[in-house]
Amino acid sequence: MEKNLTSGSVLKTVLQFSLPFLLSYFLQTLYGMADLFIIGQFNGVDSTTAVSIGSQVMHMLTVMIVGLAMGATVLIGRAVGSQQQEQAARVIGNTVTLFMTLSLLLMAGLLFAVKPITAIMSTPAEAVFGTVSYLTVCFLGIPFITAYNIISSVFRGMGDSKSPMYFIAVACAANILLDYLFIGVLGLHAAGAALGTTLSQTISVITAMAVICKRKTGIKLTRRDFLPHRETMEGLLKIGIPVSLQEGFIQISFIVITVIANKRGLNDAAAVGIVEKLIGIMFLIPSTMLSTVSALSSQNIGAGKHDRARLTLRYAVLITAMWGIAASLVMQFAAESFVSLFVDQTQTGSMQVITLGGQYMRGYVWDCVFAGIHFSFSGYFCAYGLSMIPFLHNSLSIICARIPLAYLLSKHFTDTLFPMGLSSPAGSLLSVLICIGVFIWMRKQQAKEDEKNKISPIHAGA
Repeated sequence: MEKNLTSGSVLKTVLQFSLPFLLSYFLQTLYGMADLFIIGQFNGVDSTTAVSIGSQVMHMLTVMIVGLAMGATVLIGRAVGSQQQEQAARVIGNTVTLFMTLSLLLMAGLLFAVKPITAIMSTPAEAVFGTVSYLTVCFLGIPFITAYNIISSVFRGMGDSKSPMYFIAVACAANILLDYLFIGVLGLHAAGAALGTTLSQTISVITAMAVICKRKTGIKLTRRDFLPHRETMEGLLKIGIPVSLQEGFIQISFIVITVIANKRGLNDAAAVGIVEKLIGIMFLIPSTMLSTVSALSSQNIGAGKHDRARLTLRYAVLITAMWGIAASLVMQFAAESFVSLFVDQTQTGSMQVITLGGQYMRGYVWDCVFAGIHFSFSGYFCAYGLSMIPFLHNSLSIICARIPLAYLLSKHFTDTLFPMGLSSPAGSLLSVLICIGVFIWMRKQQAKEDEKNKISPIHAGA
């Protein structure tokens, strides 16, 4: 059911909307971490590395789909905010048509590219077979991954952040049980982890469809809504493509960093892969606020309440900054303890993986502070249809800071991963500075527009 987010306390609305969102992201992260944790309990470093590399490729694909779906969330939010039910229905129908077509094309193309992708990742020889197996099974599940994200984006655009949480909870529970079955009982190694992931996504989508069929959303879909509509498709792609490319470039930068780590050896590769999973938890609140700001601001912009949109951004920046500082301080003292949760300490090289992971985490974790801030700004810009701005500032941070610094620091500090970990927060700091500059420019433009609107009636009367 659609929910109006344009009235009442802004802080209360942010918290009420973001909490189910946060729990959804937590469950989704737990869902992804389950593969790595469980396979670490039953198999060696080679299988752990295979799953960490394969899941990073799948994460990149997923966030690009989510980024593209941002167009649906924004357009549905604006339609709901301005009470245009027919427009909301058209956006939903066109979103389904666009994404399901795309998912089938992606599945077919990526299945032919499994081995080249594994090679591009500079996968250590010991982990090649497992990585190929993991990716093959996961690529077969792309239509279900896409379907889940379509459903989630539609519900969030209508102001409902709780339903996606329930859907991912079903997937998470199923994934954990299936992982223990396929990895622990049947001994299928990396392929078992991928099979658990794919089947659990399928179960989640079936559950979501059953709920949708029984629930009254307030928006009636007709067959005509699923027919491609030029303006609607252009709107979806205009907002979604820059966000999708932005997310893709960010993940490419992480993959490049993974490749740099992979070239350092199996233990370094495993350490970086584990920390990437842990950082996923650290980024729960920043990611939540990006989507929260986008959804809430979209409805308020549609209703003409720009002050509420700005106040939403302000609260999001405050929340993410406080969280990032707290998480970073904790990890300075407890990094190795968290990394060790994903390592079988009876395996050869496990203690070195823990040490390297702790070093990498202490540098990387500061990215939670800066990324949280520019994530919030990105959600705000997207709500205004300015998704090219997040794309540009992230591209600049990747090209000018994150990748070159990771490479140079890896070459100059061969006995530690700490300096290499600092490359990501350095890139995010650049993004923050760009975002602040753009926001100041937007405020000046809006002030000029407001002044113009005040003067115009006087001139008209004269």
